[in-house]
Amino acid sequence: MSAILDQGSLLFASLAVLAVSLPLELALKYAGLSFSFYTPLLVLAVVYVPGILLLGKLLAGLGGGFATAFERDYSPLLICTAMAWTAANLPLALAGWIFPPPVLAVLAALAYVYFVVLMFFAVRTVFGIENGTAATMVCLSWIPLVAAVIFWGPLRFLLGWVASPFFLFYAYYYLSGELGNLGAGLRSRQNFRRMLEAAAINPHDGEAQYQLGLIYQQRRQYTEAIQRFKNAVAIDPNETGAYFQLGRIAREQGRLKDALGYFQTVLDQDEKHNQSEILRELGAVYIAARQYQDALNELARYADRWPYDPEGLFYYGQALEGLGRVAEARAMYERAIEAARAAPRYRRQFTARFSRLAQKQIRKLDGAR
Repeated sequence: MSAILDQGSLLFASLAVLAVSLPLELALKYAGLSFSFYTPLLVLAVVYVPGILLLGKLLAGLGGGFATAFERDYSPLLICTAMAWTAANLPLALAGWIFPPPVLAVLAALAYVYFVVLMFFAVRTVFGIENGTAATMVCLSWIPLVAAVIFWGPLRFLLGWVASPFFLFYAYYYLSGELGNLGAGLRSRQNFRRMLEAAAINPHDGEAQYQLGLIYQQRRQYTEAIQRFKNAVAIDPNETGAYFQLGRIAREQGRLKDALGYFQTVLDQDEKHNQSEILRELGAVYIAARQYQDALNELARYADRWPYDPEGLFYYGQALEGLGRVAEARAMYERAIEAARAAPRYRRQFTARFSRLAQKQIRKLDGAR
């Protein structure tokens, strides 16, 4: 999916869907089923992908308004979705000429499962969200499809007009600017990546390596991200951000000793790096290592500087809970929940998780009484 985002073409992906849909239509007609070869592409483009974007806005709090998220993420998500549908249905299109309808139905179910798996990776890569959120979005992506089935009569009439060559010609003529903006998100990502790759050829440009590492990290391709960050610090040992991100990845992967080493380097270079988030990250590592007093020391310093960060307050509560100071921990969890509710809209994608975790810990503490 990452390679598709970097090198893919929306035209190629659309033609791939049509190329697989045509033999699938003929095979299903041979089996006595009605099917139009252009329907899958229209449903993906008009119903399925906008539906996932709406779910992403509701569940993951994608940055900006829905119109902004649509313009930014529609083309990248559509190209990944189209390639996923093609990969899942290509074997089915071939099997339709060989197997009887009962066997074909089983193969269709397996193809759908495979499509869901591919969509999980597509959603996670395009939006850079956590596994649980990506899985939830994909599991709920059937909702817009069900709505399309319910309103299939008028929708089919509308799609028939949309598929008309005359309509497409006039739509392109009058709306070419707006349609071009839909592809701007994909083009900007690809152009930015190409410029970074070109800059990374310079053996003395640590910043380009660092920026490429951030792209891989956002897509959760940690092996490539780690290599890019290591390249950055090899070029410039004072690239504090690369050490910081290496520590975050090591903490997420459970390599606590490595994380402590990277974070100590960050502290030595700049104690206030990334708005003092280094203190919060170090506290989280100490919590994972069950060194609660050390965690409390770091998180207390961070909370003094940023008293309304839900993530820092949640970790602070965990440190207090680990030391047996239950009442103080509960109060800190409540502060984390309030801070998450008061966060700006663009931050709620990141703060909602810690609000839920804080509520869970409060219920746990109340149940232990």
